[in-house]
Amino acid sequence: FPQKSWDPYWYQGKILKKILFTGPYVLELEESAFGNTRMTLYTQKYANIRKTWLLMAAFLGLVIGIGWVLSRAYGNPSLLYLAVGLSIFMNVLSYWFSDKIVLALHRAQPVDMQHNPELLRLVENLAITAGLPMPRVYIIDDPAPNAFATGRNPQHAVVAVTTGLLRILDRSELEGVLAHELSHIGNRDMLVSTVAVVLVGCVSIVSDLFMRSVWWGRLGGDEDRGRANAIFLLIGIILSILAPLIASLIHLAISRRREFLADASGALLTRYPDALASALEKIASYGRPLRTATNATAHLFLENPFGADHKGERKTPWIIRIFSTHPPIKERISALRGERV
Repeated sequence: FPQKSWDPYWYQGKILKKILFTGPYVLELEESAFGNTRMTLYTQKYANIRKTWLLMAAFLGLVIGIGWVLSRAYGNPSLLYLAVGLSIFMNVLSYWFSDKIVLALHRAQPVDMQHNPELLRLVENLAITAGLPMPRVYIIDDPAPNAFATGRNPQHAVVAVTTGLLRILDRSELEGVLAHELSHIGNRDMLVSTVAVVLVGCVSIVSDLFMRSVWWGRLGGDEDRGRANAIFLLIGIILSILAPLIASLIHLAISRRREFLADASGALLTRYPDALASALEKIASYGRPLRTATNATAHLFLENPFGADHKGERKTPWIIRIFSTHPPIKERISALRGERV
């Protein structure tokens, strides 16, 4: 990586902190929001790219490993070749088509200039300011206020907002939310997040296929299939247990620190951090879940789409914080307003 003496991103990060974090708690806020004072937008972007390739390689190894076990059990090497082909296909699918899958899951519809010109102009102005290509903009017909960014790179990026978000936010607050989502695009953390959605879903589907294979084998009544059924049942049970665990580990690997970084870089983009803080307060006060919310896509959203209550004054239990897809919204608001986290 470039040295800080000539790395513009390093200085951008320092300026960003000066803008956002003033008062007696500067160092503490820097450590809390960024995790490491040496973390910059530049290093975060390339860390996210590495995580994406690592995630895809891990999935490749998992599927090929299952294929190897089956090929050894049956003495049929074609099962291993099938597993290799399937894993490559799933990786290609997750990289090239994950954005379309996520949009379909949430029934998002494209926005055109005729129906919502103000939203498109806001996104376009922010994209120009951030030096990013204009992303495609989608709307989800849902009263729960939320938003997410997806896509494999800035040239193929998508920003989606709910109708509920457009209804409750004023212009400056909406601009703050859109700047946050564009920051995810610029930081490249949307890629690893979106790929994770498809790969975790694939593990669940493979698990279901193995369990169904056992059921249909039992219906067939062929005693010679007993060994096959036992192996399929074992693999199905293991994958059923692993699927949610893998999802949780991926959420941890993606790191909730990216939300703090996107909040900070989004506030730098608009020069008005209080607008995003105000938007987060309104979103937290809604409290009800997104109708199309799923565990697989929860980490993509601006805030937890399951509508967890963030209005209480009690500190979030540590076990919930560990497996949460988002940092506590009160901490994000406090960081944006330069208060103690």
